[in-house]
Formats: sequence, structure tokens, C-alpha cells
Amino acid sequence: MSRALLTLTVAVAATLAGLTAQAQQVIPAQSEISFVSKQMGVPVEGRFKQWTAQIAFDPKKPEAGKVGFTIQTGSASFGAAETDAEVPKSAWFNVAKFPQASFQSESIKALGGGKFEVRGKLSIKGSTQEAVVPVSVAQSGSTGTASGSFTIKRLDFKIGDGEWADTSMVANDVQVKFKLALSGLAPL
Repeated sequence: MSRALLTLTVAVAATLAGLTAQAQQVIPAQSEISFVSKQMGVPVEGRFKQWTAQIAFDPKKPEAGKVGFTIQTGSASFGAAETDAEVPKSAWFNVAKFPQASFQSESIKALGGGKFEVRGKLSIKGSTQEAVVPVSVAQSGSTGTASGSFTIKRLDFKIGDGEWADTSMVANDVQVKFKLALSGLAPL
């Protein structure tokens, strides 16, 4: 009896393992996470230089997928030394207290035509908000590209608080953009 139970357990475990989404590897040299804010009405673009992603996604079974990001907030760069020196300070990312921001998916839904909706929790500077992220996936062989953008309200996360909370100087809306090259992506 125990041998039959063991065989059944192994068979069920193997079947469940086949149902979980296969992990993809991000190709860093072809990937980026950037952001666009407006200062006095002028768009200013920056990017995060250091981040990691954990992605397990099968386009044919998106509901089984998981997406997670960890971003080193101190790696935010606008490409100008003076501005980059301000970003780690307490009014902005407060890197000393909050060195990382994160996103963890809670659900992934197929919308058709290589488009998906990823819902999850975005945590920045000690605040966590629900985020809905539209993602488009294109594929060339086993390499895929996931791209998209979404908007956050910086003041919801206390980014640019104090004297910088005035949205006539720095707009409240910040567009987050991403392009991720992925190896090992199953066919669409």
C-alpha cells in the first residue's frame, strides 16, 4: 500500500511541476527600467541602473505566472550629477532608510494578441499600493521582449515630499516604462 501511495505522490508531484510556469532569464544588456516625470512642464527622463527580476511566465498559462522586481532606489539616475545627488536624500527616495523598491504580482491575465495585465503590489519608500501593469510580449524564437508603461502618483509614495510636494514644480504623475529581453520564453 505505501509503495502505491509513494508512486501516486511522485506522479502527482511531476504533473504539478509541469503545470507551473517556467522561469525566464532577463538579458540585462537588452533590458531597462526607466521613468519620466515633468519638471515645470518639461519631461525629464531617468532610469534605474540596478535591479533584479524573477519572472516565471508561460504565455499559454499566464494565470500560473509570477513576476517580481527589486529595484535599488539609489541607482536612479537622470544623467546629471547635481540631480542624481538629490535623488537619494530623504525628501526623494530616502535611500538610507528605504534602499529598495519592489513589485510582486498577484495575478496575470491574458488580454489577447500578446497583451497581458499584471496586477500586484508596488512598494516604494515604505508605502505599498495596488498597481495594474499592461504588458505587451513580442517573440523571436525563444527570446521574448516584454514591454509596457504605467503611471504612479509620486506623492502616494512620499517621493518628493516637503517643499517638493508642490506639483506645479514637479508633477505628481510619473510614468514608469520597461523593456525586458527574456530568454527561455515559451511560444505565444
